[in-house]
Amino acid sequence: MTQKKETNENGWNFDNSYTRLPEVFFTKQNLNAVRAPKIAILNEQLAKTLGLDVQSLKSDDGVAELAGNKVPEGAFPIAEAYAGHQFGHFNMLGDGRATLLGEQITPANERFDIQLKGAGRTLYSRGGDGRAALGPMLREYIISEAMYGLGIPTTRSLAVVTTGEAINRETILPGAILTRVASSHLRVGTFQYAARWGSIEELRTLADYTIQRHFPEVEMDENRYLSLLQEVIKRQAELIAKWQLVGFIHGVMNTDNMSISGETIDYGPCAFMDVYDPKTVFSSIDTQGRYAYGNQPNIGGWNLARFAESLLPLLHENKEESYKLAEKALQAFPELYYAHWMSGMRAKLGLFDEKAEDEALIKELLGMMQKYGVDYTNTFRALTLDKMEDIILFGKKEFNSWYEQWQERINAQDESRESAYQFMRKSNPAVIPRNHRVEEALSAAEEGDLTVMEQLLKILSDPFAYSQEQVDYITLPVQSDCKYQTFCGT
Repeated sequence: MTQKKETNENGWNFDNSYTRLPEVFFTKQNLNAVRAPKIAILNEQLAKTLGLDVQSLKSDDGVAELAGNKVPEGAFPIAEAYAGHQFGHFNMLGDGRATLLGEQITPANERFDIQLKGAGRTLYSRGGDGRAALGPMLREYIISEAMYGLGIPTTRSLAVVTTGEAINRETILPGAILTRVASSHLRVGTFQYAARWGSIEELRTLADYTIQRHFPEVEMDENRYLSLLQEVIKRQAELIAKWQLVGFIHGVMNTDNMSISGETIDYGPCAFMDVYDPKTVFSSIDTQGRYAYGNQPNIGGWNLARFAESLLPLLHENKEESYKLAEKALQAFPELYYAHWMSGMRAKLGLFDEKAEDEALIKELLGMMQKYGVDYTNTFRALTLDKMEDIILFGKKEFNSWYEQWQERINAQDESRESAYQFMRKSNPAVIPRNHRVEEALSAAEEGDLTVMEQLLKILSDPFAYSQEQVDYITLPVQSDCKYQTFCGT
Protein backbone atom coordinates (compact mmCIF):
# COMPACT_ATOMS: atom_id res chain seq x y z
CA MET A 1 0.00 0.00 0.00
CA THR A 2 2.92 2.35 0.61
CA GLN A 3 4.14 4.50 -2.23
CA LYS A 4 6.80 7.11 -2.81
CA LYS A 5 5.70 10.59 -3.87
CA GLU A 6 7.20 13.98 -4.41
CA THR A 7 7.52 15.89 -1.16
CA ASN A 8 6.88 19.62 -0.73
CA GLU A 9 9.34 22.02 0.86
CA ASN A 10 8.16 21.20 4.40
CA GLY A 11 8.65 17.51 3.75
CA TRP A 12 4.96 16.66 3.77
CA ASN A 13 4.35 13.70 1.49
CA PHE A 14 0.70 12.92 1.97
CA ASP A 15 -1.37 10.09 0.62
CA ASN A 16 -5.00 9.76 1.68
CA SER A 17 -5.88 6.10 1.25
CA TYR A 18 -8.54 6.19 3.98
CA THR A 19 -10.55 8.69 1.96
CA ARG A 20 -10.82 6.11 -0.81
CA LEU A 21 -13.00 4.00 1.46
CA PRO A 22 -16.80 4.42 1.26
CA GLU A 23 -17.84 7.79 2.67
CA VAL A 24 -19.79 6.13 5.48
CA PHE A 25 -16.44 5.79 7.29
CA PHE A 26 -15.56 9.48 7.48
CA THR A 27 -16.66 13.04 6.86
CA LYS A 28 -14.67 15.78 5.20
CA GLN A 29 -13.55 18.24 7.83
CA ASN A 30 -13.12 21.98 7.56
CA LEU A 31 -10.31 23.29 9.74
CA ASN A 32 -11.14 25.28 12.89
CA ALA A 33 -8.58 28.06 13.08
CA VAL A 34 -7.18 29.19 16.45
CA ARG A 35 -6.22 32.68 17.51
CA ALA A 36 -2.48 32.67 18.20
CA PRO A 37 -0.73 29.31 17.78
CA LYS A 38 2.77 28.78 19.18
CA ILE A 39 4.88 25.66 19.42
CA ALA A 40 5.16 24.41 22.98
CA ILE A 41 7.27 21.39 22.07
CA LEU A 42 8.41 19.78 18.82
CA ASN A 43 9.71 16.24 18.50
CA GLU A 44 12.62 16.95 16.17
CA GLN A 45 13.86 13.36 16.08
CA LEU A 46 10.45 12.08 15.03
CA ALA A 47 10.06 14.90 12.50
CA LYS A 48 13.27 13.85 10.78
CA THR A 49 12.19 10.20 10.74
CA LEU A 50 8.96 11.26 9.05
CA GLY A 51 10.96 13.17 6.44
CA LEU A 52 9.88 16.61 7.65
CA ASP A 53 11.96 19.75 7.66
CA VAL A 54 12.33 20.88 11.28
CA GLN A 55 12.96 24.52 10.50
CA SER A 56 9.96 24.66 8.18
CA LEU A 57 7.76 23.23 10.93
CA LYS A 58 8.93 26.04 13.21
CA SER A 59 8.07 28.71 10.63
CA ASP A 60 4.76 30.59 10.71
CA ASP A 61 3.38 28.35 7.96
CA GLY A 62 4.56 25.22 9.74
CA VAL A 63 2.99 26.25 13.03
CA ALA A 64 -0.22 27.13 11.20
CA GLU A 65 -0.33 23.60 9.81
CA LEU A 66 0.26 22.02 13.22
CA ALA A 67 -2.49 24.21 14.69
CA GLY A 68 -5.11 23.45 12.07
CA ASN A 69 -5.05 26.98 10.66
CA LYS A 70 -3.70 25.88 7.29
CA VAL A 71 -4.11 22.69 5.28
CA PRO A 72 -0.69 21.22 4.39
CA GLU A 73 -0.13 20.59 0.71
CA GLY A 74 -1.52 17.18 -0.25
CA ALA A 75 -3.57 16.73 2.92
CA PHE A 76 -7.28 15.92 2.93
CA PRO A 77 -8.68 16.66 6.41
CA ILE A 78 -11.34 14.24 7.66
CA ALA A 79 -12.96 13.07 10.87
CA GLU A 80 -13.25 9.29 11.15
CA ALA A 81 -16.47 7.56 12.14
CA TYR A 82 -16.43 4.72 14.66
CA ALA A 83 -18.41 3.27 17.54
CA GLY A 84 -17.39 1.60 20.76
CA HIS A 85 -18.22 0.00 24.06
CA GLN A 86 -17.42 2.59 26.72
CA PHE A 87 -17.30 0.94 30.14
CA GLY A 88 -19.38 -1.86 28.62
CA HIS A 89 -22.04 0.35 27.02
CA PHE A 90 -22.24 0.60 23.22
CA ASN A 91 -22.28 4.09 21.69
CA MET A 92 -21.95 5.78 18.33
CA LEU A 93 -18.77 7.83 18.53
CA GLY A 94 -16.26 9.18 15.98
CA ASP A 95 -13.51 11.79 16.03
CA GLY A 96 -15.16 14.37 18.24
CA ARG A 97 -12.10 16.57 18.63
CA ALA A 98 -9.59 15.21 16.12
CA THR A 99 -8.85 15.83 12.47
CA LEU A 100 -6.90 13.36 10.35
CA LEU A 101 -4.81 15.38 7.90
CA GLY A 102 -3.69 12.36 5.90
CA GLU A 103 -1.01 9.69 5.76
CA GLN A 104 2.62 10.71 5.62
CA ILE A 105 4.81 8.52 3.41
CA THR A 106 8.28 8.62 4.95
CA PRO A 107 11.68 8.44 3.22
CA ALA A 108 11.74 4.77 4.30
CA ASN A 109 8.41 4.32 2.45
CA GLU A 110 6.44 3.78 5.66
CA ARG A 111 2.93 5.14 6.17
CA PHE A 112 1.77 7.04 9.25
CA ASP A 113 -1.46 8.87 10.06
CA ILE A 114 -0.98 12.52 10.97
CA GLN A 115 -3.80 13.62 13.26
CA LEU A 116 -4.51 16.89 15.05
CA LYS A 117 -6.05 16.20 18.46
CA GLY A 118 -7.97 19.08 20.01
CA ALA A 119 -8.59 20.61 16.58
CA GLY A 120 -12.19 21.67 17.18
CA ARG A 121 -15.71 20.51 16.52
CA THR A 122 -16.60 17.79 14.04
CA LEU A 123 -19.81 16.07 13.02
CA TYR A 124 -19.15 13.61 15.88
CA SER A 125 -18.53 16.08 18.71
CA ARG A 126 -21.88 15.35 20.40
CA GLY A 127 -22.15 18.80 21.91
CA GLY A 128 -18.51 19.09 22.93
CA ASP A 129 -16.24 21.96 21.96
CA GLY A 130 -13.74 19.69 20.22
CA ARG A 131 -10.85 21.36 21.98
CA ALA A 132 -8.15 20.17 24.36
CA ALA A 133 -6.24 21.70 27.25
CA LEU A 134 -2.48 22.08 27.37
CA GLY A 135 -1.98 19.74 30.34
CA PRO A 136 -3.61 16.60 28.85
CA MET A 137 -1.91 17.14 25.49
CA LEU A 138 1.51 17.45 27.10
CA ARG A 139 0.65 14.43 29.22
CA GLU A 140 0.01 12.36 26.09
CA TYR A 141 3.27 13.65 24.64
CA ILE A 142 5.22 12.54 27.74
CA ILE A 143 3.60 9.14 28.19
CA SER A 144 3.57 8.16 24.52
CA GLU A 145 7.25 9.05 24.16
CA ALA A 146 8.01 7.18 27.39
CA MET A 147 6.26 4.11 25.97
CA TYR A 148 8.32 4.43 22.81
CA GLY A 149 11.48 4.50 24.92
CA LEU A 150 10.32 1.35 26.70
CA GLY A 151 9.97 -0.44 23.37
CA ILE A 152 6.18 -0.75 23.61
CA PRO A 153 4.15 -0.29 20.40
CA THR A 154 2.57 3.14 20.60
CA THR A 155 1.28 6.16 18.78
CA ARG A 156 3.76 9.00 19.05
CA SER A 157 3.65 12.75 19.48
CA LEU A 158 5.12 15.09 16.89
CA ALA A 159 4.22 18.41 18.48
CA VAL A 160 2.05 20.32 20.91
CA VAL A 161 1.05 23.86 20.01
CA THR A 162 -0.73 26.28 22.28
CA THR A 163 -3.72 27.98 20.69
CA GLY A 164 -3.79 31.34 22.45
CA GLU A 165 -7.34 30.51 23.47
CA ALA A 166 -8.87 29.42 26.78
CA ILE A 167 -11.14 26.43 27.12
CA ASN A 168 -13.71 25.80 29.80
CA ARG A 169 -13.52 22.57 31.76
CA GLU A 170 -13.97 22.56 35.54
CA THR A 171 -11.81 25.66 35.38
CA ILE A 172 -10.55 27.89 32.56
CA LEU A 173 -7.48 26.26 30.99
CA PRO A 174 -5.03 27.14 28.20
CA GLY A 175 -5.91 25.43 24.93
CA ALA A 176 -3.56 23.21 22.92
CA ILE A 177 -3.43 20.86 19.95
CA LEU A 178 -1.40 17.65 19.78
CA THR A 179 -0.10 16.26 16.50
CA ARG A 180 -0.39 12.49 16.87
CA VAL A 181 1.44 10.01 14.67
CA ALA A 182 0.01 6.50 14.32
CA SER A 183 0.36 3.46 12.09
CA SER A 184 -3.35 4.07 11.62
CA HIS A 185 -6.39 5.07 13.62
CA LEU A 186 -8.30 1.91 12.74
CA ARG A 187 -9.92 0.65 15.93
CA VAL A 188 -12.06 -2.23 17.11
CA GLY A 189 -14.74 0.45 17.26
CA THR A 190 -14.28 1.17 13.54
CA PHE A 191 -15.34 -2.40 12.80
CA GLN A 192 -18.18 -2.24 15.29
CA TYR A 193 -19.45 0.84 13.50
CA ALA A 194 -19.23 -0.90 10.12
CA ALA A 195 -21.01 -3.99 11.42
CA ARG A 196 -23.83 -1.98 13.00
CA TRP A 197 -24.42 0.77 10.46
CA GLY A 198 -22.71 -0.33 7.25
CA SER A 199 -23.53 -2.98 4.69
CA ILE A 200 -21.70 -6.30 4.53
CA GLU A 201 -19.86 -5.06 1.45
CA GLU A 202 -18.76 -1.93 3.31
CA LEU A 203 -17.57 -4.13 6.18
CA ARG A 204 -15.69 -6.29 3.70
CA THR A 205 -14.12 -3.23 2.10
CA LEU A 206 -12.92 -2.04 5.51
CA ALA A 207 -11.48 -5.47 6.32
CA ASP A 208 -9.70 -5.68 2.97
CA TYR A 209 -8.26 -2.21 3.48
CA THR A 210 -7.04 -3.16 6.95
CA ILE A 211 -5.37 -6.31 5.63
CA GLN A 212 -3.65 -4.37 2.85
CA ARG A 213 -2.45 -1.71 5.27
CA HIS A 214 -1.38 -3.79 8.28
CA PHE A 215 -1.41 -7.50 7.43
CA PRO A 216 -0.55 -7.93 3.74
CA GLU A 217 1.03 -11.31 4.50
CA VAL A 218 -2.45 -12.85 5.03
CA GLU A 219 -4.06 -11.40 1.91
CA MET A 220 -3.83 -14.67 -0.02
CA ASP A 221 -4.88 -16.91 2.89
CA GLU A 222 -7.85 -19.21 2.31
CA ASN A 223 -9.87 -17.30 4.92
CA ARG A 224 -8.15 -13.95 5.14
CA TYR A 225 -10.76 -12.50 7.49
CA LEU A 226 -10.14 -15.27 10.01
CA SER A 227 -6.43 -14.59 9.58
CA LEU A 228 -7.11 -10.90 10.24
CA LEU A 229 -8.83 -11.79 13.50
CA GLN A 230 -5.98 -14.10 14.51
CA GLU A 231 -3.32 -11.50 13.76
CA VAL A 232 -5.08 -8.80 15.78
CA ILE A 233 -5.42 -11.23 18.67
CA LYS A 234 -1.67 -11.96 18.51
CA ARG A 235 -0.72 -8.29 18.54
CA GLN A 236 -3.02 -7.43 21.41
CA ALA A 237 -1.81 -10.36 23.49
CA GLU A 238 1.76 -9.17 23.10
CA LEU A 239 0.89 -5.50 23.67
CA ILE A 240 -1.06 -6.02 26.88
CA ALA A 241 1.65 -8.32 28.23
CA LYS A 242 4.16 -5.51 27.65
CA TRP A 243 1.87 -3.12 29.57
CA GLN A 244 1.70 -5.49 32.52
CA LEU A 245 5.45 -6.03 32.58
CA VAL A 246 6.17 -2.32 33.16
CA GLY A 247 3.14 -1.57 35.35
CA PHE A 248 1.32 0.58 32.79
CA ILE A 249 -2.38 1.19 33.35
CA HIS A 250 -4.25 2.45 30.29
CA GLY A 251 -7.24 3.59 32.29
CA VAL A 252 -9.89 3.60 29.58
CA MET A 253 -9.76 0.37 27.58
CA ASN A 254 -12.96 1.02 25.67
CA THR A 255 -13.22 -0.77 22.33
CA ASP A 256 -12.75 2.53 20.49
CA ASN A 257 -9.36 2.77 22.24
CA MET A 258 -8.07 -0.59 20.99
CA SER A 259 -6.01 -0.13 17.86
CA ILE A 260 -6.15 -2.78 15.14
CA SER A 261 -2.44 -2.22 14.43
CA GLY A 262 -1.49 -3.26 17.97
CA GLU A 263 -0.30 0.17 19.10
CA THR A 264 -1.15 1.77 22.43
CA ILE A 265 -3.53 4.61 21.61
CA ASP A 266 -5.43 7.37 23.44
CA TYR A 267 -3.46 8.38 26.51
CA GLY A 268 -6.23 9.85 28.62
CA PRO A 269 -6.37 8.80 32.29
CA CYS A 270 -3.32 6.53 32.02
CA ALA A 271 -0.51 6.21 34.57
CA PHE A 272 2.23 3.87 35.79
CA MET A 273 1.79 1.88 38.96
CA ASP A 274 4.06 2.61 41.92
CA VAL A 275 3.18 0.12 44.69
CA TYR A 276 2.34 -3.28 43.23
CA ASP A 277 -1.36 -3.99 43.53
CA PRO A 278 -3.47 -5.63 40.79
CA LYS A 279 -6.47 -3.55 41.92
CA THR A 280 -4.71 -0.26 41.13
CA VAL A 281 -6.92 2.27 39.35
CA PHE A 282 -5.98 5.89 38.64
CA SER A 283 -8.83 7.03 36.39
CA SER A 284 -11.36 9.29 38.08
CA ILE A 285 -14.15 7.82 35.94
CA ASP A 286 -13.35 4.13 36.54
CA THR A 287 -15.27 3.95 39.78
CA GLN A 288 -15.88 0.18 39.56
CA GLY A 289 -12.30 -0.81 38.68
CA ARG A 290 -13.26 -2.21 35.29
CA TYR A 291 -9.90 -1.16 33.86
CA ALA A 292 -7.73 -1.88 36.90
CA TYR A 293 -4.17 -3.03 36.29
CA GLY A 294 -4.91 -6.68 37.02
CA ASN A 295 -8.01 -6.70 34.86
CA GLN A 296 -6.38 -5.41 31.67
CA PRO A 297 -5.76 -8.86 30.15
CA ASN A 298 -9.40 -9.85 30.74
CA ILE A 299 -10.65 -6.62 29.19
CA GLY A 300 -8.34 -7.17 26.24
CA GLY A 301 -10.02 -10.52 25.64
CA TRP A 302 -13.47 -8.96 26.04
CA ASN A 303 -12.66 -6.26 23.49
CA LEU A 304 -11.33 -8.83 21.04
CA ALA A 305 -14.60 -10.73 21.38
CA ARG A 306 -16.39 -7.58 20.24
CA PHE A 307 -14.00 -7.39 17.27
CA ALA A 308 -14.75 -11.01 16.42
CA GLU A 309 -18.49 -10.31 16.57
CA SER A 310 -18.10 -7.53 14.02
CA LEU A 311 -16.31 -9.91 11.63
CA LEU A 312 -18.86 -12.73 11.87
CA PRO A 313 -20.54 -12.00 8.50
CA LEU A 314 -17.14 -12.34 6.80
CA LEU A 315 -15.79 -15.42 8.56
CA HIS A 316 -18.18 -17.93 6.97
CA GLU A 317 -21.41 -17.85 5.01
CA ASN A 318 -22.91 -20.17 7.63
CA LYS A 319 -23.65 -18.25 10.84
CA GLU A 320 -23.03 -21.23 13.12
CA GLU A 321 -19.68 -21.91 11.48
CA SER A 322 -18.75 -18.24 11.88
CA TYR A 323 -19.33 -18.47 15.61
CA LYS A 324 -17.22 -21.62 15.86
CA LEU A 325 -14.33 -20.04 13.97
CA ALA A 326 -14.49 -16.88 16.10
CA GLU A 327 -14.65 -18.80 19.37
CA LYS A 328 -11.69 -20.98 18.44
CA ALA A 329 -9.63 -17.93 17.49
CA LEU A 330 -10.51 -16.15 20.73
CA GLN A 331 -9.56 -19.16 22.83
CA ALA A 332 -5.95 -18.57 21.79
CA PHE A 333 -5.77 -15.15 23.43
CA PRO A 334 -5.29 -16.16 27.10
CA GLU A 335 -2.54 -18.63 26.16
CA LEU A 336 -0.79 -16.12 23.89
CA TYR A 337 -0.97 -13.42 26.53
CA TYR A 338 0.29 -15.73 29.25
CA ALA A 339 3.19 -16.93 27.09
CA HIS A 340 4.29 -13.33 26.43
CA TRP A 341 3.87 -12.39 30.09
CA MET A 342 5.80 -15.41 31.35
CA SER A 343 8.57 -14.82 28.84
CA GLY A 344 8.80 -11.19 29.94
CA MET A 345 8.77 -12.05 33.64
CA ARG A 346 11.50 -14.63 33.15
CA ALA A 347 13.54 -11.94 31.41
CA LYS A 348 12.95 -9.57 34.34
CA LEU A 349 14.47 -12.23 36.60
CA GLY A 350 17.37 -13.08 34.28
CA LEU A 351 16.03 -16.49 33.29
CA PHE A 352 16.96 -17.62 29.80
CA ASP A 353 15.34 -21.05 29.82
CA GLU A 354 11.98 -22.37 31.02
CA LYS A 355 11.32 -24.52 34.06
CA ALA A 356 8.04 -25.64 35.58
CA GLU A 357 8.74 -23.95 38.91
CA ASP A 358 9.15 -20.51 37.33
CA GLU A 359 5.49 -19.58 37.66
CA ALA A 360 5.52 -20.22 41.41
CA LEU A 361 8.77 -18.25 41.77
CA ILE A 362 7.29 -15.26 39.93
CA LYS A 363 3.95 -15.31 41.74
CA GLU A 364 5.60 -15.65 45.14
CA LEU A 365 7.61 -12.49 44.50
CA LEU A 366 4.54 -10.58 43.30
CA GLY A 367 2.59 -11.80 46.32
CA MET A 368 5.24 -10.44 48.69
CA MET A 369 5.34 -7.15 46.80
CA GLN A 370 1.58 -6.78 47.21
CA LYS A 371 1.59 -7.89 50.86
CA TYR A 372 4.23 -5.37 51.90
CA GLY A 373 3.24 -2.53 49.58
CA VAL A 374 6.48 -2.60 47.61
CA ASP A 375 7.19 -0.45 44.57
CA TYR A 376 7.00 -2.52 41.38
CA THR A 377 9.66 -0.84 39.23
CA ASN A 378 12.16 -0.22 42.01
CA THR A 379 11.95 -3.81 43.25
CA PHE A 380 13.05 -5.13 39.88
CA ARG A 381 15.66 -2.38 39.66
CA ALA A 382 17.10 -3.50 43.00
CA LEU A 383 17.13 -7.13 41.87
CA THR A 384 18.89 -6.10 38.67
CA LEU A 385 21.57 -4.20 40.58
CA ASP A 386 21.65 -6.87 43.33
CA LYS A 387 21.02 -4.16 45.92
CA MET A 388 18.49 -5.88 48.12
CA GLU A 389 19.00 -3.35 50.88
CA ASP A 390 17.19 -0.80 48.69
CA ILE A 391 13.79 -2.47 49.05
CA ILE A 392 11.35 -3.04 51.92
CA LEU A 393 11.51 -6.82 51.50
CA PHE A 394 15.18 -6.90 52.51
CA GLY A 395 15.74 -8.95 55.67
CA LYS A 396 12.28 -10.51 55.75
CA LYS A 397 12.46 -14.27 56.24
CA GLU A 398 10.11 -15.14 53.38
CA PHE A 399 12.02 -12.90 50.99
CA ASN A 400 15.36 -14.37 52.05
CA SER A 401 14.01 -17.82 51.24
CA TRP A 402 12.71 -16.63 47.88
CA TYR A 403 16.03 -14.93 47.09
CA GLU A 404 17.95 -18.17 47.72
CA GLN A 405 15.61 -20.07 45.36
CA TRP A 406 16.03 -17.40 42.71
CA GLN A 407 19.81 -17.45 42.99
CA GLU A 408 19.83 -21.23 42.69
CA ARG A 409 17.66 -20.93 39.57
CA ILE A 410 20.05 -18.41 38.00
CA ASN A 411 23.11 -20.50 38.86
CA ALA A 412 21.58 -23.65 37.31
CA GLN A 413 21.48 -22.04 33.85
CA ASP A 414 24.05 -22.65 31.14
CA GLU A 415 24.51 -18.89 30.81
CA SER A 416 26.74 -17.05 33.27
CA ARG A 417 25.48 -14.97 36.19
CA GLU A 418 26.89 -11.89 34.45
CA SER A 419 24.80 -12.68 31.37
CA ALA A 420 21.69 -13.09 33.54
CA TYR A 421 22.14 -9.68 35.14
CA GLN A 422 22.81 -8.08 31.76
CA PHE A 423 19.58 -9.69 30.52
CA MET A 424 17.78 -8.11 33.46
CA ARG A 425 19.20 -4.67 32.64
CA LYS A 426 17.63 -4.92 29.20
CA SER A 427 14.31 -6.07 30.64
CA ASN A 428 13.80 -3.89 33.73
CA PRO A 429 13.56 -0.13 33.21
CA ALA A 430 15.48 1.93 35.74
CA VAL A 431 12.91 4.71 35.39
CA ILE A 432 9.29 5.14 34.41
CA PRO A 433 7.25 8.35 34.13
CA ARG A 434 6.40 8.58 37.82
CA ASN A 435 3.06 10.24 38.38
CA HIS A 436 4.46 12.97 40.62
CA ARG A 437 7.21 13.73 38.11
CA VAL A 438 4.71 13.99 35.27
CA GLU A 439 2.53 16.33 37.33
CA GLU A 440 5.57 18.40 38.25
CA ALA A 441 6.45 18.79 34.56
CA LEU A 442 2.87 19.67 33.59
CA SER A 443 2.52 22.25 36.35
CA ALA A 444 5.75 23.95 35.31
CA ALA A 445 4.72 23.88 31.64
CA GLU A 446 1.39 25.50 32.39
CA GLU A 447 3.34 28.30 34.08
CA GLY A 448 5.48 28.69 30.97
CA ASP A 449 8.52 26.65 32.05
CA LEU A 450 9.10 23.70 29.71
CA THR A 451 12.58 22.85 30.99
CA VAL A 452 11.22 20.43 33.62
CA MET A 453 9.35 18.50 30.95
CA GLU A 454 12.31 18.52 28.57
CA GLN A 455 14.58 17.05 31.24
CA LEU A 456 11.99 14.40 32.10
CA LEU A 457 11.70 13.44 28.42
CA LYS A 458 15.47 13.14 28.19
CA ILE A 459 15.54 10.79 31.18
CA LEU A 460 12.68 8.69 29.80
CA SER A 461 14.17 8.40 26.31
CA ASP A 462 16.57 5.67 27.49
CA PRO A 463 14.91 4.00 30.48
CA PHE A 464 17.34 1.06 30.48
CA ALA A 465 20.47 3.21 30.74
CA TYR A 466 20.90 2.86 34.53
CA SER A 467 22.72 6.17 34.44
CA GLN A 468 23.61 8.38 37.39
CA GLU A 469 21.34 11.19 36.19
CA GLN A 470 18.36 8.83 36.39
CA VAL A 471 18.79 8.25 40.13
CA ASP A 472 16.80 11.36 41.10
CA TYR A 473 13.88 10.06 39.05
CA ILE A 474 13.48 6.73 40.86
CA THR A 475 12.43 8.37 44.12
CA LEU A 476 8.87 7.70 45.20
CA PRO A 477 6.49 10.54 46.02
CA VAL A 478 5.86 11.59 49.59
CA GLN A 479 2.95 9.57 50.96
CA SER A 480 -0.33 11.45 50.81
CA ASP A 481 -3.79 10.84 52.22
CA CYS A 482 -5.20 11.74 48.79
CA LYS A 483 -5.27 8.96 46.22
CA TYR A 484 -3.64 9.96 42.94
CA GLN A 485 -6.20 10.38 40.16
CA THR A 486 -6.00 11.00 36.44
CA PHE A 487 -8.59 12.58 34.17
CA CYS A 488 -9.46 12.07 30.51
CA GLY A 489 -9.15 15.75 29.59
CA THR A 490 -12.38 16.03 27.61
